[in-house]
Amino acid sequence: MDQSGMHGDRRLPSTDAPSLAERIRSEMESFTPSEKRAAHLLLSHYPFAGLDTVAEFASRAGISAPSVLRFVTRLGFSGFPDFQKHLREELEAQLLSPLAKASPSDKGQGAPALASFAEAVIGNLRATVENIAPAEFEAVVTLLSDPRRHIHFTGGRFTGALARYAESHFRIVRSHVDFIEGQPALWRDRMVEIGRRDVIVAFDIRRYQEDVTALCETASRQGATVVLLTDPWLSPIARVARHVLPAHIVAPSNWDSSAGLLLLTEALVASVTKRLWDTAKPRMEAVERLRNERS
Repeated sequence: MDQSGMHGDRRLPSTDAPSLAERIRSEMESFTPSEKRAAHLLLSHYPFAGLDTVAEFASRAGISAPSVLRFVTRLGFSGFPDFQKHLREELEAQLLSPLAKASPSDKGQGAPALASFAEAVIGNLRATVENIAPAEFEAVVTLLSDPRRHIHFTGGRFTGALARYAESHFRIVRSHVDFIEGQPALWRDRMVEIGRRDVIVAFDIRRYQEDVTALCETASRQGATVVLLTDPWLSPIARVARHVLPAHIVAPSNWDSSAGLLLLTEALVASVTKRLWDTAKPRMEAVERLRNERS
């Protein structure tokens, strides 16, 4: 399930270092054709595809085993075992629950709690911005600014609150905006209406929520465009997402921080409002008039 808080205490990841998935996405255009095939395979089933043998990975990617090894070296690993060790560490970080972290009383005695936490969150915000390609962010803004598109927001147990926050803002500045509950019993009948003009904006962080993944996969099969806001290790929704915006979430807590996701959400709201100002302003004025009316 989508749970805010993970990763083992013995391997606390840096808050500013990009994940391997982030690096691959950002460097994709510089890869050779064979490296791109390896990269697309890895990202399509991240990180599990990389845990096969060299021969199996090469066969699935449609490239040679030496090409796989060159790809791994290109990523900065000494060899395939080193590459797989890194993937297993990332997988472990994805799957652990908040209880798997150290007890809050185990460390940090005497440290200013607010200042320490704020420093980590500020680091997350910087890393989130630094590790997202501006072109990817602008592509999402363009998509969400298209008045012909119907925008649907969705999220998991914790991230659903962020999805609703986004939906509340976008509903004011443009038409055709709504929220879809992540539970299958509540979204299956909605799929009847989903097609090529629809955009699903999904929020999903570790531990990733299977029902939200199923929603996005179903929508994608019906032609909808999926936008994913996730963590550096990428929700499985990334397999069907047209655009992925990862936020850094590690914090000195048993819980992950959603500040990076909120940063992305508010930046999207601000950018789309600016892009649609000629039509957004009259809508906002109309909303204000309705609020000021006396019943």
